[in-house]
Amino acid sequence: MESTDVNHPTTSSLDARVARSLSEGAVIPAHPLALDSERKLDERRQLALSRYYCDAGAGGLAVGVHTTQFAIRDPAIGLYEPVLRLALEAMRAHERERGTRLIRVAGICGKTRQALREAQLAHEVGYDLGLLSLGALNDAGETELIEHCRSVSRVIPLFGFYLQPAVGGRLLGYSFWRRFLDIENVFAIKIAPFNRYQTLDVVRALVDSGWQDRVALYTGNDDSIVVDLLSGYRLPGPQGETTIHFAGGLLGHWAVWTRRAVEMFERIRECRHGGGHDALALLDRAAEVSDANAAFFDVAHQFAGCIAGLHEVLRRQGLLAGRWCLNPQEDLSPGQLDEIDRVYRSYPHLNDDDFVAQNLGRWLT
Repeated sequence: MESTDVNHPTTSSLDARVARSLSEGAVIPAHPLALDSERKLDERRQLALSRYYCDAGAGGLAVGVHTTQFAIRDPAIGLYEPVLRLALEAMRAHERERGTRLIRVAGICGKTRQALREAQLAHEVGYDLGLLSLGALNDAGETELIEHCRSVSRVIPLFGFYLQPAVGGRLLGYSFWRRFLDIENVFAIKIAPFNRYQTLDVVRALVDSGWQDRVALYTGNDDSIVVDLLSGYRLPGPQGETTIHFAGGLLGHWAVWTRRAVEMFERIRECRHGGGHDALALLDRAAEVSDANAAFFDVAHQFAGCIAGLHEVLRRQGLLAGRWCLNPQEDLSPGQLDEIDRVYRSYPHLNDDDFVAQNLGRWLT
């Protein structure tokens, strides 16, 4: 493992309110980046986005993640700290107004030295957990990966992250997750390989670890959101047969139409607690959500237009001024606009355009 001279505090616990919210389950949107026509940070609209998610009923925000664009870390761009602080400003204002406590998640990536710097900054700014991407360590062995994670966990509690290879992640098998779960300062894992078999690797590792009372699973499988949240995974564990559910989701897809996502999440929880009532209708909804995700995330072109696709929806609603990305070459793929038009027509009940229209002026002030 690379050496580092970064000084950092040791953080060995998570705020009890945040731990409880994580365990009970929440909608956590992966926060986009608001830019103006010169591809500079649009602070007014960045704050408006955060206010939208909070008022829509999100239980927290994930900032500095893939949906926020990894390039914010480029020294020439220098937006990692500003976007963390802007989102935190909106979250704290919401917390004061509502008397609640949101889950504050900061994306952390890079090799160990960079990851430690980002973790220290996120901790000092006021974030609860670090969503730790391992895409920069694609050549590292399992033991090196675990030591990397353990080092970062000494700075900030960890939200593990299984990111699909198509957008910068790497394959991480059962053995890695079983060892990862023995790191004391791990409290959640976002499972986002977009793969049923790899999803089960993480679920099985959690059951075998016996840490299911401490570590919550969050779906990041944008292609299978509803099914993940509905499903119970019944497996033998150290204390006998154990059933695991995804507590909630941390999703790029939930960066749009968030009010409807929160309502759907509540329906799913009622279904699970009510013995399966409404399950068939929710499975119908699952197919609709996956179809919409295919358009937004540009599945037809291996996710090349996924960020621009989310931006396009937010642009239509007036939350963003345009769909600009930091990379001028990054935009919608051929035919993607038609696909977004199609899902808008096909599933009008999935959008929250009315909710946004009623509140947009207030969020933009």
